[in-house]
Amino acid sequence: MMFPDGKLYINGELREAAGGAKYEDINPWTGEIIGYAADASAVDMDEAIAAARHAFDETDWSTNLTLRRAMVVKLGEKLRASRDRLAEIAQKEVGSAMGAVYAVQVDGPLASIDELLKIFDEIHWEKPMGERFGWGSTSNRILVKEAAGVVGVITPWNVPFYITIGKVIPALLAGCTVVIKPAPDTPLFSTMVGEASAQAGLPPGVLNVVCGSDPVLLGEMLVTDKRVDLISFTGSTGVGKRIMEKGAPTLKRLFLELGGKSAAIILEDTPNFAEAVSQSVVCFHAGQGCATITRLLVPKSRYQEAVAVLEATYSAYSQMWGDPNEPTNVMGPLISARQRDRVMSYIQSGIDEGARLLAGGHIAKDKGNGFFVEPTCFVDVTNDMKIAREEIFGPVLVVIPFEDEDDAVRIANDSDYGLSGGVRSGDLDRAMKVAKRIRTGTVGVNGGMSIAVDLPFGGYKQSGIGKEWGQEGFDEYLETKVIGVGL
Repeated sequence: MMFPDGKLYINGELREAAGGAKYEDINPWTGEIIGYAADASAVDMDEAIAAARHAFDETDWSTNLTLRRAMVVKLGEKLRASRDRLAEIAQKEVGSAMGAVYAVQVDGPLASIDELLKIFDEIHWEKPMGERFGWGSTSNRILVKEAAGVVGVITPWNVPFYITIGKVIPALLAGCTVVIKPAPDTPLFSTMVGEASAQAGLPPGVLNVVCGSDPVLLGEMLVTDKRVDLISFTGSTGVGKRIMEKGAPTLKRLFLELGGKSAAIILEDTPNFAEAVSQSVVCFHAGQGCATITRLLVPKSRYQEAVAVLEATYSAYSQMWGDPNEPTNVMGPLISARQRDRVMSYIQSGIDEGARLLAGGHIAKDKGNGFFVEPTCFVDVTNDMKIAREEIFGPVLVVIPFEDEDDAVRIANDSDYGLSGGVRSGDLDRAMKVAKRIRTGTVGVNGGMSIAVDLPFGGYKQSGIGKEWGQEGFDEYLETKVIGVGL
């Protein structure tokens, strides 16, 4: 089955790339072509930026709150009407297993649109700050929130629709105009947003979608162009650093949600210790998640017990994944051959550095011709090993023993990253104290979920700058102006 070609959406028009160029869209389950997407050039991106700039500067989009809300409501309706097609894209383009397709890749993002509208309705666009005497006169002060301008949205391939919604809907509601550049591996989710925007009747130039096979060319045009006011990027830390560098000459405002090497600490007094350890298998969406817990820290006093539990758990799970249509399956292939080979190089480095391969570690040829890597677990890992320090973005768990609570916190914080984490203990007060010592943007305590639409999400250190989702996510797309009126 082939998908319809993904088209560009520029200045209110669905169209081909300049010259009709296209590139292949590959199914990670099979390695086969499932469609083609418009392969944009510099000409296309320039037109998209110009359209977004015009829509922001020359129309009332940035000031018309009623119009913005109505248009986003219509956009949401059109996207919900395409739910099943979106699910098919999630499975066959992104490589999601059926257990993750609807809940994470499709239904979660669709439901979040209404929640983001509720947050929008609570924004105070003007806030009186009262009168104050100073410099020989009295002034009445007003704090005003305004749209930041033209936003370049650069999205990754792991959960592309979720991240696109999390960036685009707040940006539009805030009054910004947007140019989306999706990852080359997953163009169709963004082109679907373009199609829905056309159906909803969004004003020309307010939202533009420019997909292409050359992420450097298109991405750097957005980052370096002075007509673009803000870049919202989710992806690797390496690319985030390059965006900071390239955006510096124009003092680009940036939101960067970058990599992670998150640690879960299971303290020795954890009830159902074996169950907690068994839930640490890195398998969901083949470990392709920035906030995925990939370092498991267990006490030395119960280390051998933890290793035995993991060995049994991985052995059982080895036969439970890889079926694209099984509703309970949450693990499929990696996104591409390139990502598969990257993950395999990390596995080899773990072996070379002396970690013990407890489970997995191979390309899963029995699953088909797609980009499959077995669920993998390393034990006897030290925190200075490459597999413990760098983001692998694959189904690889590393297990590190700790001496005591202070040692566990030290190991968890001894990382360039600070995106997510977890703590488990039978003593809630103890767990909360440990959670507050971990230098990350989100922490789950005793299995608690710290990521939701109404909560800000973002990292410390090299995991990023700024927050997405929640009220703080809207703030990324707003400027604050202060007006003083002489009395």
